[in-house]
Amino acid sequence: MKSQGAIVKRCGCLDPATGRTLGKSCPKLPEPDHGSWYFHCSTRNLLGQAERVRRGGYASEAAARKARDELLILSREQQAGRSWTVTRWLRYWLSTRTRIRPTTMMHYTRDVEGFLVPHVGHLILGDLTSRQLNAAFAQIAATRNRSGQPQTPCTLRHLHTTLRAALNAAIREGLIVDNPARRVELPAQERPLARLWTENRVAEWEATGERPSVAVWTPVQLAAFLDDVRDDNLFALWWLIALRGLRRGEAAGLRWTEIDLQARQLSVVRQRTTAGYNVHEGPPKSATSRRTIALDRHTVRILRQHAEKQRYHRTCRAEGGKVCHDSGYVFTSPDGLPVHPGYLTQRLRLLVDRAGLPPIRLHDLRHGAATLAHAAGADLKTIQHQLGHATIRITADTYTTSLPATQHKAAEATAHLVLNAGKPGAEMRPPARRRDSRKRRPTTTARTKSLSERDRQVPPRADGKIDMQPNPAGRRRRGTR
Repeated sequence: MKSQGAIVKRCGCLDPATGRTLGKSCPKLPEPDHGSWYFHCSTRNLLGQAERVRRGGYASEAAARKARDELLILSREQQAGRSWTVTRWLRYWLSTRTRIRPTTMMHYTRDVEGFLVPHVGHLILGDLTSRQLNAAFAQIAATRNRSGQPQTPCTLRHLHTTLRAALNAAIREGLIVDNPARRVELPAQERPLARLWTENRVAEWEATGERPSVAVWTPVQLAAFLDDVRDDNLFALWWLIALRGLRRGEAAGLRWTEIDLQARQLSVVRQRTTAGYNVHEGPPKSATSRRTIALDRHTVRILRQHAEKQRYHRTCRAEGGKVCHDSGYVFTSPDGLPVHPGYLTQRLRLLVDRAGLPPIRLHDLRHGAATLAHAAGADLKTIQHQLGHATIRITADTYTTSLPATQHKAAEATAHLVLNAGKPGAEMRPPARRRDSRKRRPTTTARTKSLSERDRQVPPRADGKIDMQPNPAGRRRRGTR
């Protein structure tokens, strides 16, 4: 039958005249050990479209026929798993990702086209094994990034996450039954901790140029920076990120309608992110990122001054015949349109260089906000809500760095606890002893005081005399039976 395709024998010999492979025209094909067997047939892909499948490398005609028959009895999804390459599936999977953020799509595409397709794209999806993936990730780890450095464990884990997501989708579609990416061994990745720019670290950076991956300014350094950029048009933005911990995209997407200066609070309801150089505006990073942040009175004063400057600048441009949009955003470019998030990163780098301070990233200001709040006495749950983290573990492990003053205070308190415990008389009090019935009688003064107290509590007798021993409930009067 035509749908069953055909089984042929081919070889890789080249024609001396043309340099092309002879294929099934080679005169040596009748020899038993020359060439290999192939089959080709017609199947339906996942979209219901007919496509031609060709496989080869079999040692005998019977083996090729058996492989063809096993393929044809499979379902449409299973046939795709046996015939599609990893490249074809990854690109098909990308084309179906229509409900993800543009930045996520950009990262997926970079991982697929830059790493996965060159290293595992030629493999058959249904035949993919964890051994092949381990070898591929070892090859990727040996390559260099655009900075000339070896690929970091973070990059490898990001690739692994993308591959696992694609193969899990293949399982849901019925193309494969197991995800071999689950058994891939990756190098250990240490969670980056924020390091404080102490004097020793600053001296080491000035001598060697090496800096922590995540660095945080001390309060003195931050105050020096804010004082140096007081006249910058984006001073209010640097202040908000440094003290209240907004993300770059949240600050770039902030509107005046989301700030209540009377109630001293702002609401985070959107963000402006970049995919390449293109800007995409949408909801915050996660559900917990939608939050309301309290503002102190000084921050409110800074925002009021920023609003006045913005209105004055817009009026001056209008009077000068220049275009200035009333976009409603808090932080704008000179023409009134919202500022590009990438510009904020470049602007901060320039301002830090001018101030002569140790380098930090824009996101490090957010780390510093958590550190300052923690040192000021805020509990981790409050800091978690302020930063919009999904779990308190992220806040505790990554975004809080104890300042030296805080660490010294804790060390002194611990030492005093031990030293005070060793002083005489600091032992635990013995338990109270039971009252001795043969205890000596109180002094005259004490008896007089107790009598006067009883006089106020016990009513007088009918004959006008005082009852010396009132009868509490449950006790018999002395001398009575």
